[in-house]
Amino acid sequence: MRFCSLASGSSGNCMYLKAGDTAVLIDAGISCKRICEGLAELGENLCNIKACFVTHEHSDHIKGVGVLMRRYHIPVYATGGTLTAIALSDRQDVPRELMYELVPDREVTVGDVRVMPFKISHDANDPVCYTISHGSTKLGMATDLGEFTDYTLGHLANSDALYVEANHDKNMLMMGPYPYQLKLRIDSSLGHLSNEACGDLVARLLSSGLKTVILAHLSADNNFKELAFQTVRQIVGEAAAANGLEIPNIVVAERFSNTEVFEI
Repeated sequence: MRFCSLASGSSGNCMYLKAGDTAVLIDAGISCKRICEGLAELGENLCNIKACFVTHEHSDHIKGVGVLMRRYHIPVYATGGTLTAIALSDRQDVPRELMYELVPDREVTVGDVRVMPFKISHDANDPVCYTISHGSTKLGMATDLGEFTDYTLGHLANSDALYVEANHDKNMLMMGPYPYQLKLRIDSSLGHLSNEACGDLVARLLSSGLKTVILAHLSADNNFKELAFQTVRQIVGEAAAANGLEIPNIVVAERFSNTEVFEI
């Protein structure tokens, strides 16, 4: 399995993943043009994409979804609440025959990949994140969630790689320019994970098999790449030392460009 983040953050989110002969997207929160440009850097194109799995209906996750369906006839998989919101938000009719409803905790298979949706705590209509598996390899995703629970950890356990949210530094958020109510929303159980919470999440998922951690969805106003990296690495490093484990490779996803291609 190989994967690459094409964009990450409040400006737009999109991930490419390929396992065997099956290539899919997770979210399409950037323009179709930008998706095509990102895929071209990988030697890939939209004609080979078999499906797009959407986490929730916020614009930074669905901006390009309508065009993917209408122009490229790419099926979109999401929960019923998210599909309804996509249909209502798009200015043009979207092909309903290309919409496939997901049920949390019920795995679906598309070609060579197995995708498990699981519930997350976020202020959206029926949001989910995903684990994607191929053979014995597993990628776990956890972004746009205000908190994690044993349920979340159970789904992400035994991942070979994690794509996880390190949205904000709490001090920067609370001292920053955002309106007070927005600060409370971001820091709530329906908001986003802080750097510290991200580190705690990864620390609880450490195993000998976890080799790669990608920090995603960083705030442009309330975080820095170096700060997110150092905070998460320190927490994870302490947990790794306490348990006799190696620290996984930790990388920060780019806001407007591709990350390197990761293979598991």
